[in-house]
Amino acid sequence: MPGPEDASTSKSATPEPPKTFKSLGLIDPLLEALQQVGYKAPTEIQSQALPHALEGRDIIGIASTGSGKTAAFALPILQKLWEEPKGLFACVLAPTRELAYQISQQFEALGSAMGVRCAVLIGGMDMPTQQIALAKRPHIVIATPGRLLDHLETTKGFSLRMLKFLVLDEADRLLDMEFSESIDKILKLIPKERTTYLFSATMTTKVAKLQRASLTNPVRVEVNTKYQTVDTLLQYYLLMPFKNKQAYFMYLMHTLQQNSIIVFTRTKAEAQMLSIMLRILGFAAVPIHGDMSQSQRLGALGKFKSGNRKVLVATDIASRGLDIPSVDVVINYDVPQHSKDYIHRVGRTARAGRAGKSITLVTQYDVELLQRIEKVLNKKMDEYQTEAEDIAAMKERVEEAARMARAEIKDAEQSGKGKGKKRRHEEGGGGKDDRDRDDDVVEAGMPRMKKSKKHK
Repeated sequence: MPGPEDASTSKSATPEPPKTFKSLGLIDPLLEALQQVGYKAPTEIQSQALPHALEGRDIIGIASTGSGKTAAFALPILQKLWEEPKGLFACVLAPTRELAYQISQQFEALGSAMGVRCAVLIGGMDMPTQQIALAKRPHIVIATPGRLLDHLETTKGFSLRMLKFLVLDEADRLLDMEFSESIDKILKLIPKERTTYLFSATMTTKVAKLQRASLTNPVRVEVNTKYQTVDTLLQYYLLMPFKNKQAYFMYLMHTLQQNSIIVFTRTKAEAQMLSIMLRILGFAAVPIHGDMSQSQRLGALGKFKSGNRKVLVATDIASRGLDIPSVDVVINYDVPQHSKDYIHRVGRTARAGRAGKSITLVTQYDVELLQRIEKVLNKKMDEYQTEAEDIAAMKERVEEAARMARAEIKDAEQSGKGKGKKRRHEEGGGGKDDRDRDDDVVEAGMPRMKKSKKHK
């Protein structure tokens, strides 16, 4: 198998990408579906990948979140499915549950004219329900690796022996989350004669190794290879003493309250705390983090996407892979430890040519982290201007909201202590499903079973 340096590359094969999806060779049912979902012109990754994919080539796609890569692999799969509509056709592996659902929604929207059927296999959800979905003979399975392997090992009548397409989406993140062992086992259970698409934001050593093991004579298409932010994003930092951090944050929220805002925190506990404080102070806020059940997380995303809630308080579970339109402002309550995490976070705003704003809260302990981010960006952020008197005036009210939030969390933990077993049973947790970890579970360093006992 060729290494990544041997893969044929399509970086500038055409000086100008085609202006229409029709010129890329897509069939009419897909063109109609694209029109219905509002896709007017192909993105750069779609322009480069689709011609090779429609020829049947394996693809390595190096592209960041928000580049349109889901359609880049979904469209050629659906076009081939139109020609050969039989059996389980494609399997997509994704690192997180939310991304798996999002990919499924896009397949169903683009494949509406052909009645495409999808099954989503993820941890934290009921195994028997997923087995029923598999019994209905879906065309596309979208899964996290651990749960897919569970079904391959335990669900009677389910196999991937007739699979035509395998997609590894967000491959760098799949491997960062230690899914390598599950992926190796899955690769041994699927046909060698297949088409494989591997999409990743970066070409790490692990991704290169996976590419050599799973792709045959691939075409490499690469866009936005350097970590960078878009020109339409205004980036600010706000310097403050650590002891006044919550007061500065609430001042920001008051000044920006007419906007749609995502607030990123480092920990699950902080996300929960801030969301309760915001609610106490009159903001329509909803949290999303790894201690919430899958239905709660999807419900929170749905409320934020619909505009029913103006503020989403999230851990890095929402920083990559999720297409959340019309986010006006990203606030980094905690400075991320890694510069690439900063870029993924602020990439939730200023998407598809729109303007956006990011503000990073910086205490005396965070200055070095901010300087590292600025070095990677090769630009200095502007300082966000505040009114010291206004911040001082609201400090007492913010401290009272924090006390009330801590009391509410303590009450919830007390009332939820005896209900952990019931929740695990309802969600199908425990056992092999512990392999289906999201970023927060890995970050916390705790097994899901222990976590479920503490949180309702």
